Amino acid sequence: MFNTTVTNQRDFFSKSTTIPLSWRIEQLKALKATIKRYESEIITALKADLNRPAMETYASEIGFIYDEINFLIKNLPIWIKPQPVSTPWFYSGAKSFTLWEPYGIALIISPWNYPFLLTLLPLAGAIAAGNCAIVKPSEYSINSTEVIKKIISSTFSKDFISYVSGGIPETQQLLSENFDIIFFTGSSTGGQAVAQAAAKKLTPVILELGGKNPCIVCKDADITVSARKIAWAKFINAGQTCVAPDYVLVHNSVKEKLIHQLKNATEQFFGRDPQKSRDYCRIINDNHFLRLKALLTHGHIVHGGQHDKDSRYISPTIIDEVFSTESQIMREEIFGPILPIIGFEDIRRAATIVATRPKPLAVYLFTEDKEQQEYITHKTSSGGLCINDCMLQSSTQFLPFGGVGASGMGRCHGKASYLAFSNTKSILKSSSKADMKFRYPPYKKLTYFILRLLMR
Repeated sequence: MFNTTVTNQRDFFSKSTTIPLSWRIEQLKALKATIKRYESEIITALKADLNRPAMETYASEIGFIYDEINFLIKNLPIWIKPQPVSTPWFYSGAKSFTLWEPYGIALIISPWNYPFLLTLLPLAGAIAAGNCAIVKPSEYSINSTEVIKKIISSTFSKDFISYVSGGIPETQQLLSENFDIIFFTGSSTGGQAVAQAAAKKLTPVILELGGKNPCIVCKDADITVSARKIAWAKFINAGQTCVAPDYVLVHNSVKEKLIHQLKNATEQFFGRDPQKSRDYCRIINDNHFLRLKALLTHGHIVHGGQHDKDSRYISPTIIDEVFSTESQIMREEIFGPILPIIGFEDIRRAATIVATRPKPLAVYLFTEDKEQQEYITHKTSSGGLCINDCMLQSSTQFLPFGGVGASGMGRCHGKASYLAFSNTKSILKSSSKADMKFRYPPYKKLTYFILRLLMR
């Protein structure tokens, strides 16, 4: 089904059209210009798919893509050049370089929760690195997917960048084709399926997944400020964010105060009835709504809990006294506006709860205590760590973004996006005038003696 598309792109790539710096920059500028033309349609589509307010859409998707493209254009002239590295002194006359070359044909599979950002940001990285690409957005964000199709089809030839639609069957057919790199953003289950398909062809993969991202709030934290930051990060996009806080571990001495301030922050953001708020999103579809509704029964609701199936609304919800740290709500990624609160007496207990679970995409720590900051830094493993804030580590071009273990593999954003779609070629340039004869047989005892002295 997709064989012709892949073959046409491979023929196009073989002509080296995508290699020159001028070509890459021209395509990145064209992508940015098209996004600008479709800004209003992007905002309208996300309002229809997720009830997303324009402010969130611009801040979390459109503006972020512009920043990424600008960063790539600015730095690409430097990255594209061979990078000199040191050469062992006894390699007489030789010089060493690394060169980042494109993989070839990239497959980009993107999710529904931030459909434009998580499609067009890796696409920009693929273009900057000199690849062709086939893009497969999610079938769930119907309105956004249509706009993505317009953006891609009106900007690029199909032999360079191609858009495909469909669900799981189409994705499985795509994965049976021969790609040079696969970039997948989505669930851990989906990531496993992609990795298994890629392994059959030894295709490198970048997996941007999710996980149960903990917030650890220590007793010395500024509870009011911490609560605002946690509530904002948790309830933006109705919790449907891969780096959103998934649960809170808070010192028992400040637990009630934190819950009180979380309630205050939520009411300040969305009012007493968030269903009437213009700034509060909705759940993407009925299946996700029903899954989240079932999780509301796994603890004592101290705030929120209201829901409406017709509009796929679930209010910002805080759950105290989770029945068990092994219950379903603590085993799977919530990916919705439900926030469990769990108390602890000792920071070591909090670290143990985090460390005994699959490695998350992010850990959030609220404390001014340098020793506790160091302790959590070294006692937990995660794709990223953000201290005294939430999600900011994932929104800068200067920090590589990605997971570890169950939360993913590989990195993107900024230079990491360029490297994700590039093969690092190692080049050693010697001279025919330099010929180290001592390396050839028959070997002499003196040569062996000198070698042992030099390489001990």
